[in-house]
Amino acid sequence: MTTRTTALLRMVHRNPGVTRADAARLLGVGTGAATELVTRLSRAALLTQAPAAPSGTRGRPTTLLLPHPDGPLVLALAITHEAWRLDVVALGGATLASLSERHGGAPWAEVRAAVTVAIKDFLSRYGDRLRAIGISVPGPVSRNLRLDAFNSDWHGIDLTDLWPEAGLLVAGNDATLAATAEHRRGAATGAAVALHLRIEAGLGGAVIDDGHPVIGAHGAAGEFGHMPFGDPAVRCGCGAHGCWGTAVDGTALARLLGDPPPRDPVTYARRVIATATRALPSQRARQDLAGLPPPTKDLAGLPPPTRDLAGLPPPTKDLAGLPPPTSAYSSGESGPAIDPAAAADAVRTVGTALGRGIAGLVNALDPDLVTLGGLGVDLLAAVPEAIDTAYRSGLMLIHRTAPPPVRAAALPDDEGPIAGAAEEAWSALLPQLT
Repeated sequence: MTTRTTALLRMVHRNPGVTRADAARLLGVGTGAATELVTRLSRAALLTQAPAAPSGTRGRPTTLLLPHPDGPLVLALAITHEAWRLDVVALGGATLASLSERHGGAPWAEVRAAVTVAIKDFLSRYGDRLRAIGISVPGPVSRNLRLDAFNSDWHGIDLTDLWPEAGLLVAGNDATLAATAEHRRGAATGAAVALHLRIEAGLGGAVIDDGHPVIGAHGAAGEFGHMPFGDPAVRCGCGAHGCWGTAVDGTALARLLGDPPPRDPVTYARRVIATATRALPSQRARQDLAGLPPPTKDLAGLPPPTRDLAGLPPPTKDLAGLPPPTSAYSSGESGPAIDPAAAADAVRTVGTALGRGIAGLVNALDPDLVTLGGLGVDLLAAVPEAIDTAYRSGLMLIHRTAPPPVRAAALPDDEGPIAGAAEEAWSALLPQLT
Protein backbone atom coordinates (compact mmCIF):
# COMPACT_ATOMS: atom_id res chain seq x y z
CA MET A 1 0.00 0.00 0.00
CA THR A 2 2.87 2.38 0.81
CA THR A 3 4.35 1.83 -2.65
CA ARG A 4 0.99 2.59 -4.26
CA THR A 5 0.45 5.75 -2.24
CA THR A 6 3.88 7.02 -3.28
CA ALA A 7 3.11 6.13 -6.90
CA LEU A 8 -0.18 8.04 -6.66
CA LEU A 9 1.55 11.09 -5.21
CA ARG A 10 4.12 10.97 -8.03
CA MET A 11 1.29 10.78 -10.54
CA VAL A 12 -0.45 13.85 -9.12
CA HIS A 13 2.89 15.67 -8.96
CA ARG A 14 3.49 15.02 -12.66
CA ASN A 15 -0.14 15.60 -13.69
CA PRO A 16 -2.11 17.73 -11.20
CA GLY A 17 -5.80 17.29 -11.97
CA VAL A 18 -5.54 13.66 -13.10
CA THR A 19 -8.91 11.98 -12.59
CA ARG A 20 -9.33 9.34 -9.93
CA ALA A 21 -10.53 6.90 -12.63
CA ASP A 22 -7.40 7.47 -14.74
CA ALA A 23 -5.19 7.19 -11.67
CA ALA A 24 -6.76 3.83 -10.79
CA ARG A 25 -6.25 2.58 -14.33
CA LEU A 26 -2.61 3.69 -14.46
CA LEU A 27 -1.91 2.16 -11.05
CA GLY A 28 -3.60 -1.06 -12.05
CA VAL A 29 -6.03 -1.07 -9.11
CA GLY A 30 -9.80 -1.17 -8.83
CA THR A 31 -12.03 1.72 -7.92
CA GLY A 32 -12.36 0.58 -4.32
CA ALA A 33 -8.59 0.43 -3.79
CA ALA A 34 -8.17 3.81 -5.52
CA THR A 35 -10.80 5.36 -3.25
CA GLU A 36 -9.01 3.97 -0.20
CA LEU A 37 -5.68 5.41 -1.37
CA VAL A 38 -7.19 8.83 -2.06
CA THR A 39 -8.97 8.86 1.29
CA ARG A 40 -5.77 8.03 3.12
CA LEU A 41 -3.82 10.76 1.35
CA SER A 42 -6.61 13.30 1.86
CA ARG A 43 -6.64 12.65 5.61
CA ALA A 44 -2.87 13.15 5.65
CA ALA A 45 -3.35 16.59 3.98
CA LEU A 46 -1.43 15.45 0.90
CA LEU A 47 -4.21 15.34 -1.71
CA THR A 48 -7.60 16.90 -2.20
CA GLN A 49 -10.39 16.21 -4.68
CA ALA A 50 -12.43 18.45 -6.95
CA PRO A 51 -15.42 17.66 -9.18
CA ALA A 52 -14.55 16.59 -12.71
CA ALA A 53 -16.40 17.86 -15.76
CA PRO A 54 -19.38 15.64 -16.67
CA SER A 55 -18.26 12.84 -18.97
CA GLY A 56 -21.68 12.12 -20.47
CA THR A 57 -21.35 8.41 -19.67
CA ARG A 58 -23.15 6.27 -17.14
CA GLY A 59 -21.73 5.42 -13.75
CA ARG A 60 -20.56 7.28 -10.71
CA PRO A 61 -18.78 10.53 -11.64
CA THR A 62 -15.05 10.64 -11.01
CA THR A 63 -13.10 13.43 -9.33
CA LEU A 64 -9.91 15.34 -10.04
CA LEU A 65 -6.92 14.72 -7.78
CA LEU A 66 -5.03 17.85 -6.71
CA PRO A 67 -2.30 18.79 -4.21
CA HIS A 68 -3.74 19.61 -0.79
CA PRO A 69 -3.72 23.41 -0.15
CA ASP A 70 -2.16 22.83 3.30
CA GLY A 71 0.24 20.11 2.17
CA PRO A 72 4.04 19.92 2.38
CA LEU A 73 6.26 22.26 0.37
CA VAL A 74 9.86 22.26 -0.82
CA LEU A 75 12.36 25.04 -1.40
CA ALA A 76 14.15 25.25 -4.75
CA LEU A 77 17.33 27.32 -4.88
CA ALA A 78 19.31 28.26 -7.99
CA ILE A 79 22.68 29.97 -7.52
CA THR A 80 24.65 31.28 -10.50
CA HIS A 81 27.77 33.41 -10.80
CA GLU A 82 25.52 36.45 -11.27
CA ALA A 83 22.47 35.92 -9.04
CA TRP A 84 20.46 33.61 -6.80
CA ARG A 85 16.77 32.76 -6.65
CA LEU A 86 14.76 30.87 -4.02
CA ASP A 87 11.28 29.47 -4.74
CA VAL A 88 8.64 27.80 -2.58
CA VAL A 89 7.23 24.93 -4.66
CA ALA A 90 4.10 22.88 -4.00
CA LEU A 91 3.34 19.32 -5.06
CA GLY A 92 2.55 19.56 -8.76
CA GLY A 93 5.27 22.13 -9.45
CA ALA A 94 3.41 25.39 -8.74
CA THR A 95 5.60 28.19 -7.35
CA LEU A 96 3.91 29.86 -4.38
CA ALA A 97 6.54 32.51 -3.59
CA SER A 98 9.95 33.60 -4.81
CA LEU A 99 12.89 35.74 -3.66
CA SER A 100 15.90 36.67 -5.77
CA GLU A 101 18.91 38.94 -5.79
CA ARG A 102 21.79 39.76 -8.10
CA HIS A 103 25.24 39.49 -6.51
CA GLY A 104 27.52 39.98 -9.55
CA GLY A 105 30.17 37.43 -8.62
CA ALA A 106 30.36 38.17 -4.90
CA PRO A 107 32.41 35.96 -2.55
CA TRP A 108 30.64 32.83 -1.40
CA ALA A 109 30.31 34.09 2.17
CA GLU A 110 28.18 37.01 0.98
CA VAL A 111 26.00 34.80 -1.21
CA ARG A 112 25.53 32.31 1.62
CA ALA A 113 24.54 35.07 4.05
CA ALA A 114 21.91 36.49 1.70
CA VAL A 115 20.46 33.06 0.88
CA THR A 116 20.22 32.01 4.53
CA VAL A 117 18.27 35.18 5.31
CA ALA A 118 15.85 34.35 2.49
CA ILE A 119 15.43 30.78 3.77
CA LYS A 120 14.66 32.08 7.27
CA ASP A 121 12.10 34.45 5.78
CA PHE A 122 10.24 31.58 4.13
CA LEU A 123 10.53 29.46 7.27
CA SER A 124 8.80 32.21 9.23
CA ARG A 125 6.00 32.28 6.64
CA TYR A 126 5.50 28.56 5.95
CA GLY A 127 6.90 26.88 9.05
CA ASP A 128 7.15 23.11 9.14
CA ARG A 129 5.33 22.77 5.82
CA LEU A 130 8.80 23.28 4.29
CA ARG A 131 10.17 19.76 4.28
CA ALA A 132 13.10 19.74 1.85
CA ILE A 133 15.35 21.86 -0.35
CA GLY A 134 16.83 21.27 -3.80
CA ILE A 135 19.86 23.35 -4.79
CA SER A 136 21.22 24.11 -8.27
CA VAL A 137 24.80 25.41 -8.51
CA PRO A 138 27.25 26.23 -11.34
CA GLY A 139 29.66 23.34 -10.94
CA PRO A 140 30.04 19.67 -9.98
CA VAL A 141 28.57 18.59 -6.65
CA SER A 142 30.17 15.68 -4.82
CA ARG A 143 28.17 12.98 -3.07
CA ASN A 144 28.87 14.70 0.26
CA LEU A 145 27.24 17.87 -1.15
CA ARG A 146 30.33 19.96 -1.75
CA LEU A 147 30.59 22.38 -4.69
CA ASP A 148 33.66 22.96 -6.85
CA ALA A 149 32.98 25.62 -9.50
CA PHE A 150 35.59 25.80 -12.29
CA ASN A 151 35.16 29.48 -13.19
CA SER A 152 35.30 31.03 -9.72
CA ASP A 153 36.90 30.67 -6.30
CA TRP A 154 33.91 28.68 -5.03
CA HIS A 155 35.80 25.50 -4.16
CA GLY A 156 35.09 22.95 -1.45
CA ILE A 157 31.84 24.73 -0.57
CA ASP A 158 29.67 22.80 1.90
CA LEU A 159 26.15 23.33 0.58
CA THR A 160 24.54 22.03 3.77
CA ASP A 161 25.62 25.30 5.42
CA LEU A 162 22.85 27.06 3.54
CA TRP A 163 20.20 25.34 5.69
CA PRO A 164 21.88 23.20 8.36
CA GLU A 165 18.54 22.23 9.92
CA ALA A 166 17.03 20.98 6.65
CA GLY A 167 15.28 17.67 7.03
CA LEU A 168 16.22 16.76 3.46
CA LEU A 169 18.73 18.51 1.19
CA VAL A 170 19.65 17.52 -2.37
CA ALA A 171 21.91 19.42 -4.76
CA GLY A 172 23.29 19.20 -8.26
CA ASN A 173 24.99 20.93 -11.12
CA ASP A 174 22.74 23.42 -12.93
CA ALA A 175 23.10 21.71 -16.31
CA THR A 176 22.24 18.31 -14.81
CA LEU A 177 19.17 19.72 -13.07
CA ALA A 178 18.10 21.53 -16.25
CA ALA A 179 18.26 18.15 -17.99
CA THR A 180 16.08 16.62 -15.26
CA ALA A 181 13.50 19.37 -15.65
CA GLU A 182 13.54 19.10 -19.45
CA HIS A 183 12.89 15.38 -19.21
CA ARG A 184 10.06 15.66 -16.70
CA ARG A 185 8.34 18.87 -17.84
CA GLY A 186 9.91 19.96 -21.12
CA ALA A 187 10.96 18.92 -24.62
CA ALA A 188 12.40 15.53 -23.58
CA THR A 189 9.28 14.24 -21.81
CA GLY A 190 8.75 10.59 -22.68
CA ALA A 191 12.27 9.87 -23.97
CA ALA A 192 13.81 6.70 -22.55
CA VAL A 193 17.36 8.04 -22.91
CA ALA A 194 17.74 11.81 -23.38
CA LEU A 195 20.88 13.88 -23.80
CA HIS A 196 20.68 17.51 -22.68
CA LEU A 197 23.40 20.05 -23.50
CA ARG A 198 23.43 23.49 -21.95
CA ILE A 199 25.76 26.27 -23.08
CA GLU A 200 26.28 29.16 -20.68
CA ALA A 201 29.75 30.16 -19.46
CA GLY A 202 30.98 26.83 -20.83
CA LEU A 203 29.09 23.68 -21.73
CA GLY A 204 27.55 21.07 -19.48
CA GLY A 205 24.67 18.67 -19.56
CA ALA A 206 23.46 15.26 -18.56
CA VAL A 207 22.19 11.94 -19.79
CA ILE A 208 18.78 11.05 -18.41
CA ASP A 209 18.37 7.28 -18.38
CA ASP A 210 14.99 5.86 -17.38
CA GLY A 211 14.06 9.14 -15.71
CA HIS A 212 17.26 9.54 -13.67
CA PRO A 213 20.36 11.66 -14.38
CA VAL A 214 23.65 9.82 -14.64
CA ILE A 215 25.85 11.71 -12.13
CA GLY A 216 28.98 9.53 -12.02
CA ALA A 217 31.14 8.24 -9.18
CA HIS A 218 32.10 11.72 -7.94
CA GLY A 219 29.09 13.76 -9.07
CA ALA A 220 31.01 15.14 -12.07
CA ALA A 221 29.32 13.28 -14.94
CA GLY A 222 27.93 15.48 -17.70
CA GLU A 223 30.97 17.77 -18.00
CA PHE A 224 30.70 17.35 -21.76
CA GLY A 225 32.33 20.72 -22.33
CA HIS A 226 35.61 19.23 -21.15
CA MET A 227 35.72 16.49 -23.78
CA PRO A 228 38.62 17.06 -26.23
CA PHE A 229 36.46 18.13 -29.18
CA GLY A 230 37.99 21.63 -29.36
CA ASP A 231 41.27 23.19 -30.51
CA PRO A 232 44.21 21.50 -28.73
CA ALA A 233 46.04 24.84 -28.72
CA VAL A 234 43.39 26.44 -26.51
CA ARG A 235 43.80 25.95 -22.76
CA CYS A 236 40.61 25.67 -20.71
CA GLY A 237 40.09 27.07 -17.22
CA CYS A 238 39.87 23.48 -15.97
CA GLY A 239 43.56 23.00 -16.84
CA ALA A 240 43.09 20.81 -19.92
CA HIS A 241 43.69 21.73 -23.56
CA GLY A 242 41.18 21.41 -26.41
CA CYS A 243 37.99 21.33 -24.34
CA TRP A 244 34.81 21.39 -26.43
CA GLY A 245 33.28 24.17 -24.33
CA THR A 246 36.03 26.56 -25.40
CA ALA A 247 34.91 26.05 -29.03
CA VAL A 248 31.20 26.79 -28.58
CA ASP A 249 30.74 29.46 -25.88
CA GLY A 250 31.20 33.22 -25.72
CA THR A 251 34.97 32.92 -25.33
CA ALA A 252 35.10 31.03 -28.64
CA LEU A 253 33.21 33.81 -30.41
CA ALA A 254 35.53 36.43 -28.88
CA ARG A 255 38.61 34.53 -30.02
CA LEU A 256 37.25 34.20 -33.57
CA LEU A 257 36.49 37.93 -33.66
CA GLY A 258 39.85 38.95 -32.22
CA ASP A 259 38.33 40.29 -29.00
CA PRO A 260 39.71 39.70 -25.49
CA PRO A 261 37.98 37.08 -23.33
CA PRO A 262 34.71 38.66 -22.16
CA ARG A 263 33.98 39.03 -18.47
CA ASP A 264 30.43 37.91 -19.18
CA PRO A 265 30.63 35.34 -22.02
CA VAL A 266 26.86 34.73 -22.04
CA THR A 267 25.90 38.35 -22.67
CA TYR A 268 28.74 38.71 -25.17
CA ALA A 269 27.65 35.59 -27.09
CA ARG A 270 24.03 36.71 -27.26
CA ARG A 271 25.10 40.09 -28.60
CA VAL A 272 27.28 38.47 -31.28
CA ILE A 273 24.51 36.05 -32.32
CA ALA A 274 21.97 38.87 -32.46
CA THR A 275 24.38 40.94 -34.59
CA ALA A 276 25.03 37.96 -36.87
CA THR A 277 21.34 37.68 -37.71
CA ARG A 278 21.64 40.98 -39.62
CA ALA A 279 24.08 39.32 -42.07
CA LEU A 280 22.60 35.82 -42.11
CA PRO A 281 19.89 34.97 -44.65
CA SER A 282 16.33 34.55 -43.48
CA GLN A 283 15.37 31.20 -42.02
CA ARG A 284 13.57 30.28 -45.25
CA ALA A 285 16.65 31.23 -47.31
CA ARG A 286 18.93 29.32 -44.93
CA GLN A 287 16.80 26.24 -45.43
CA ASP A 288 16.99 26.66 -49.22
CA LEU A 289 20.77 27.12 -49.19
CA ALA A 290 21.17 24.01 -47.09
CA GLY A 291 18.90 21.99 -49.37
CA LEU A 292 16.49 21.41 -46.52
CA PRO A 293 12.69 21.38 -46.63
CA PRO A 294 10.71 24.35 -45.32
CA PRO A 295 11.10 24.85 -41.56
CA THR A 296 8.05 22.83 -40.58
CA LYS A 297 10.16 20.04 -39.11
CA ASP A 298 12.99 19.89 -36.63
CA LEU A 299 16.56 18.82 -37.39
CA ALA A 300 15.66 15.14 -37.37
CA GLY A 301 12.54 15.51 -39.50
CA LEU A 302 10.03 15.39 -36.66
CA PRO A 303 7.22 17.92 -36.21
CA PRO A 304 8.29 20.63 -33.74
CA PRO A 305 6.16 22.25 -31.06
CA THR A 306 3.87 25.07 -32.12
CA ARG A 307 6.69 27.54 -31.48
CA ASP A 308 9.56 28.44 -33.84
CA LEU A 309 12.83 26.58 -34.35
CA ALA A 310 14.36 28.03 -31.21
CA GLY A 311 11.42 26.84 -29.14
CA LEU A 312 10.42 30.44 -28.40
CA PRO A 313 7.65 32.73 -29.66
CA PRO A 314 8.67 35.08 -32.48
CA PRO A 315 10.37 38.24 -31.18
CA THR A 316 8.24 41.37 -31.17
CA LYS A 317 11.25 43.56 -32.01
CA ASP A 318 14.47 43.33 -34.02
CA LEU A 319 16.82 41.27 -31.84
CA ALA A 320 19.88 42.78 -33.48
CA GLY A 321 18.77 46.25 -32.39
CA LEU A 322 18.27 45.44 -28.73
CA PRO A 323 20.72 44.71 -25.92
CA PRO A 324 20.67 41.12 -24.65
CA PRO A 325 18.23 40.62 -21.77
CA THR A 326 19.57 40.46 -18.25
CA SER A 327 19.14 37.06 -16.60
CA ALA A 328 20.60 35.02 -13.78
CA TYR A 329 23.15 33.72 -16.28
CA SER A 330 24.22 37.05 -17.76
CA SER A 331 24.84 40.60 -16.62
CA GLY A 332 23.29 42.33 -19.64
CA GLU A 333 26.44 44.38 -20.19
CA SER A 334 26.79 46.15 -23.52
CA GLY A 335 29.99 46.17 -25.56
CA PRO A 336 31.69 47.59 -28.64
CA ALA A 337 30.10 47.35 -32.07
CA ILE A 338 30.66 44.12 -34.01
CA ASP A 339 30.77 43.73 -37.79
CA PRO A 340 27.68 41.68 -38.79
CA ALA A 341 29.49 39.69 -41.52
CA ALA A 342 32.34 38.76 -39.18
CA ALA A 343 29.83 37.86 -36.49
CA ALA A 344 27.96 35.61 -38.95
CA ASP A 345 31.17 33.76 -39.87
CA ALA A 346 32.05 33.29 -36.19
CA VAL A 347 28.57 32.01 -35.33
CA ARG A 348 28.67 29.52 -38.23
CA THR A 349 32.06 28.25 -37.03
CA VAL A 350 30.74 27.77 -33.50
CA GLY A 351 27.58 26.10 -34.85
CA THR A 352 29.73 23.64 -36.79
CA ALA A 353 31.76 22.84 -33.67
CA LEU A 354 28.53 22.29 -31.76
CA GLY A 355 27.11 19.94 -34.40
CA ARG A 356 30.30 17.86 -34.58
CA GLY A 357 30.39 17.43 -30.81
CA ILE A 358 26.72 16.43 -30.68
CA ALA A 359 27.47 13.74 -33.28
CA GLY A 360 30.30 12.38 -31.16
CA LEU A 361 28.08 12.14 -28.09
CA VAL A 362 25.25 10.52 -30.04
CA ASN A 363 27.69 7.93 -31.41
CA ALA A 364 28.89 7.19 -27.87
CA LEU A 365 25.66 7.41 -25.86
CA ASP A 366 22.87 6.39 -28.28
CA PRO A 367 20.13 8.71 -26.94
CA ASP A 368 16.57 8.91 -28.27
CA LEU A 369 16.66 12.69 -28.27
CA VAL A 370 19.04 15.64 -27.86
CA THR A 371 17.89 18.93 -26.33
CA LEU A 372 19.86 22.18 -26.35
CA GLY A 373 19.55 24.81 -23.64
CA GLY A 374 21.10 28.19 -22.92
CA LEU A 375 23.04 29.57 -25.88
CA GLY A 376 22.27 26.33 -27.73
CA VAL A 377 18.76 27.68 -28.32
CA ASP A 378 20.17 30.88 -29.88
CA LEU A 379 22.61 28.96 -32.08
CA LEU A 380 19.95 26.53 -33.24
CA ALA A 381 17.77 29.46 -34.32
CA ALA A 382 20.60 31.37 -36.01
CA VAL A 383 22.57 28.67 -37.86
CA PRO A 384 20.49 25.48 -38.02
CA GLU A 385 22.11 24.39 -41.30
CA ALA A 386 25.64 24.62 -39.90
CA ILE A 387 24.69 22.56 -36.87
CA ASP A 388 22.68 20.05 -38.90
CA THR A 389 25.36 19.53 -41.58
CA ALA A 390 28.11 18.96 -39.02
CA TYR A 391 25.84 16.76 -36.91
CA ARG A 392 24.81 14.46 -39.73
CA SER A 393 28.27 14.22 -41.29
CA GLY A 394 29.76 13.13 -37.95
CA LEU A 395 27.26 10.35 -37.25
CA MET A 396 28.02 6.67 -37.61
CA LEU A 397 25.99 4.96 -40.32
CA ILE A 398 23.94 3.17 -37.66
CA HIS A 399 22.63 6.57 -36.51
CA ARG A 400 22.65 8.51 -39.77
CA THR A 401 19.55 6.97 -41.35
CA ALA A 402 17.39 8.05 -38.41
CA PRO A 403 19.35 10.53 -36.31
CA PRO A 404 18.00 11.39 -32.88
CA PRO A 405 16.11 14.70 -33.03
CA VAL A 406 17.99 17.82 -31.91
CA ARG A 407 15.53 20.22 -30.32
CA ALA A 408 15.57 23.46 -28.41
CA ALA A 409 14.83 23.17 -24.70
CA ALA A 410 11.27 24.09 -23.81
CA LEU A 411 12.16 25.66 -20.45
CA PRO A 412 13.77 29.13 -20.40
CA ASP A 413 17.35 29.59 -19.17
CA ASP A 414 16.31 30.82 -15.74
CA GLU A 415 13.69 28.11 -15.23
CA GLY A 416 15.40 24.84 -16.12
CA PRO A 417 17.90 24.54 -13.22
CA ILE A 418 15.51 25.73 -10.51
CA ALA A 419 12.71 23.52 -11.84
CA GLY A 420 15.13 20.58 -11.78
CA ALA A 421 16.12 21.42 -8.21
CA ALA A 422 12.46 21.34 -7.20
CA GLU A 423 11.93 18.04 -9.04
CA GLU A 424 14.86 16.40 -7.26
CA ALA A 425 13.66 17.66 -3.89
CA TRP A 426 10.19 16.25 -4.49
CA SER A 427 11.56 12.96 -5.79
CA ALA A 428 13.53 12.51 -2.56
CA LEU A 429 10.67 13.67 -0.32
CA LEU A 430 7.68 11.77 -1.72
CA PRO A 431 8.70 8.31 -0.40
CA GLN A 432 9.05 9.82 3.08
CA LEU A 433 5.49 11.17 3.09
CA THR A 434 3.83 7.76 2.98
